[in-house]
Amino acid sequence: MLKSRHQVNLNERFDVSPAKVEELRRRILRLGIDLNAVEEGWSRGSGKGGQNRHKTASRVTLRYAPLELVVHCSTDRRRTVNRFLALRELVDRVELRISPRTSKRLQETLAERRRKARRGARAKEKYGVPEEAT
Repeated sequence: MLKSRHQVNLNERFDVSPAKVEELRRRILRLGIDLNAVEEGWSRGSGKGGQNRHKTASRVTLRYAPLELVVHCSTDRRRTVNRFLALRELVDRVELRISPRTSKRLQETLAERRRKARRGARAKEKYGVPEEAT
């Protein structure tokens, strides 16, 4: 259940470095994301954290209707940090959909897959294929 809903405003102060906010701003402009289409809401977080976690609405939910994306973030105790992290995650997901070739996240995922494939190939070469697998 969302406690509140309104549109995202990048001019508000986030508790992160200005360089990170500026880099996020550039990515949003480059991808052509309409911040008026992003709905923001807050709710109480769950899990570990005790009284503070259960009394404050620091979990941020962002909805981007044009691509039907929903992002939740409750990583930090501070709502401002969660807002920034959720917006960055939303931009990553939009980039994966719109421009996969420029997506850093996709490149990291593909590099990880290649590393794991090489590791598996070396293990098979060194130890051979188990008889149950053949």
